[in-house]
Amino acid sequence: MHEGHRQRMLQRLEHADALQDHELLEILLFNAIPRKNTNPLAHELLTAFPSLQDVFRASYSELLSVDGIGPETAAYLRCIALIGERIHTQNEEALPLFNAGAFSEHILRRLSPLDKEVVEIYSLDARERVRSCKRFSISLPDRVEIETGEIGRFFAAQKPVGIVVAHNHPTAPCAPSAEDDRFTAQMQAHCSANGICFYDHIIVGRDGTYSYFLVGRMEEFRRRFDIATLVGEKFYRG
Repeated sequence: MHEGHRQRMLQRLEHADALQDHELLEILLFNAIPRKNTNPLAHELLTAFPSLQDVFRASYSELLSVDGIGPETAAYLRCIALIGERIHTQNEEALPLFNAGAFSEHILRRLSPLDKEVVEIYSLDARERVRSCKRFSISLPDRVEIETGEIGRFFAAQKPVGIVVAHNHPTAPCAPSAEDDRFTAQMQAHCSANGICFYDHIIVGRDGTYSYFLVGRMEEFRRRFDIATLVGEKFYRG
């Protein structure tokens, strides 16, 4: 009986706006209490605390004071509350619409502590906001290298409108090498072939950051390594 009821409640999530507060709590508690009717406990929580907001503001000990709430359920609800708080904080600290200066500062804080070289690709949506990030380890000490298949899988999975690429020079200045230029050209070709805007390639070094966009070089790479240009010149190698 409980399984049938739970399945029906889960299906109602397709129209979640119609669910009442106690029903949302009831569904949430399915994971914490797998073999018990959680509807009465949801009502009990909303009796002990005036609103959903107050339920998730309650401390661990306050949750334990509610009849039917044991240590695991109290911990489960508290963890969800803490995750929500951190998401809210991170949203407030999130990068704004793409701005090369702000992005460079963000990348500097993120990559400067690393002692190994990595490449990160940031997926941007149509509003130029970051939607996801993928970090790739670099096995070659003197060059930036990501397999074409890995880039293709990232594009297929994330479907970005635009991307920003970043990598670090843990023991060297941020000035780009010839290999960095070659990698930037390859990434522009990949992006052009997939209809993706390549906003910037940012390098973090011991002396700060280098942004291809801020120094005015991205436009040159977009022009020279556009897929139509490369194919027309029989230069594009896939």
